[in-house]
Amino acid sequence: MSNDIITVQNLTKRYKGAHKPAVNDISFSVGKGEFFAFLGENGAGKTTTISILTTTLSKTSGQVKIAGFDIEKEARMVREKIGIIFQHPSLDPQLTAEQNIRFHACLYGMCGYRPAFKLMPSAYRKRVMELAEIVGIQDALFKPIKKLSGGMQRKLEIIRSLIHTPDVLFLDEPTQGLDAVSRRGLWDYISETRNRYGTTVFLTTHYIDEAENVDTVCLINNGKIASCCPPAELKRSLLRHELIMDANDRTALTNELTALGLKYSLNGHVVVPYSESPQEIISRIKTKLTILKIHEPSLEDAYIEFLTKQKEK
Repeated sequence: MSNDIITVQNLTKRYKGAHKPAVNDISFSVGKGEFFAFLGENGAGKTTTISILTTTLSKTSGQVKIAGFDIEKEARMVREKIGIIFQHPSLDPQLTAEQNIRFHACLYGMCGYRPAFKLMPSAYRKRVMELAEIVGIQDALFKPIKKLSGGMQRKLEIIRSLIHTPDVLFLDEPTQGLDAVSRRGLWDYISETRNRYGTTVFLTTHYIDEAENVDTVCLINNGKIASCCPPAELKRSLLRHELIMDANDRTALTNELTALGLKYSLNGHVVVPYSESPQEIISRIKTKLTILKIHEPSLEDAYIEFLTKQKEK
């Protein structure tokens, strides 16, 4: 039995009048409890794919299942299994913050509707206050949406998406508009939620550092999946790990590197690419070093390199 909670097979979306598909025959899967990042430039097909997965846009062809349910034939069941933090605001400005959460919780079948917060079940009230404390909007819960700042509204959307403890949490630019403290608080809570409930997280973000610790990073370009693998594998395929070093006697250092069969380049300092253990290389160098740094490329480095290579094609 498959351990995948999201399966996408040969998904295609062609908009009316378009010369080519926005999403062109893509396939990928996401395992239960996985932290999955879906990255791509604007216009690459990322938003279209997410809209289809969250049942807000119909597909042209292909098959998509979430938690075993078909996104078109069993859309209601899919919606009960997912939570979404949208990129753009989706709150009712005529309601208070808590009323927005309450209607959402009732729509998702978490509890029956009551006309006041104090009349709602204790489990609901406890969870609302717990989440409000995490993102820091306890004092704004009972204020009208139109009186809240953009950042406060963003925090409210986070609470609303998590209130029913979804199996799959879609995060579409989740920390946009949040300050550094709130960003950290959100990610700490999402990590705790994954550990406690086994929640699958499907992330899209322009803050590439937020995807550094994902299990899988999937890159989409021109409507096609360009790569889908662990971040470390992506880095290895696109970038070099490097030792940056120098010595008062640089000639002696470069001669020693040549004698050891190590390639190097000069870029301000002596740069030595490596694939083996850097400590092993360092232990073999006898020349006295004045500078020694180990450069480990980040996921953002790899992503920028990927985009650069795509533009060169």
